[in-house]
Amino acid sequence: MPMCGSLALLLLFLKEIFKMRLRALEPDDLLFLYLLENQEEIWEMSDTQVPFSKHLLEAYLENARQDIYTAKQFRYVIELQGEALGCLDIYDFSPKHRRACVGIAILPQHQGKGYGSQALALLLQQAVRYWDLHQLIAYIPVDNLRSLRLFEKAGFSRSGLQKDWLYWQGAFKDVAVYQRRLRDETI
Repeated sequence: MPMCGSLALLLLFLKEIFKMRLRALEPDDLLFLYLLENQEEIWEMSDTQVPFSKHLLEAYLENARQDIYTAKQFRYVIELQGEALGCLDIYDFSPKHRRACVGIAILPQHQGKGYGSQALALLLQQAVRYWDLHQLIAYIPVDNLRSLRLFEKAGFSRSGLQKDWLYWQGAFKDVAVYQRRLRDETI
């Protein structure tokens, strides 16, 4: 009989290990962050124009300790089985208006496996539970079909279009604005 109790504990432990989680950045995330931030494919959504040095990212990690109410932004690491898969960024956080913007970046080798959907579902729960948000907004280039589908699948709907919003590789791009009101339903 003790074997059954031990087996149950082991199964519970394994279930926890294989569960995805969102966590804060840690100092030992330097290599992961270096790989993620130096993907040129994600630069179109930011003002990044040159690669990040490890030194610069070390300084960023040192200062990433501010809470969301002070910094108005927060970066989650998407983690599965102890491995960092990508990041979920909350930015333009407004506690007064109970809204924030969200962005997601997954390392190329982990894309297309449903991890973005799982991470976004976790974020939606936390947005309501911890920050009492009413809505989340995402800005997505109209040619990023994977991201458009990801946010639509997560219950976001298109609420606008920003014409010529991004300038990338010599051309302007339109960006769709996606919005999800969180208080209209149970998450």
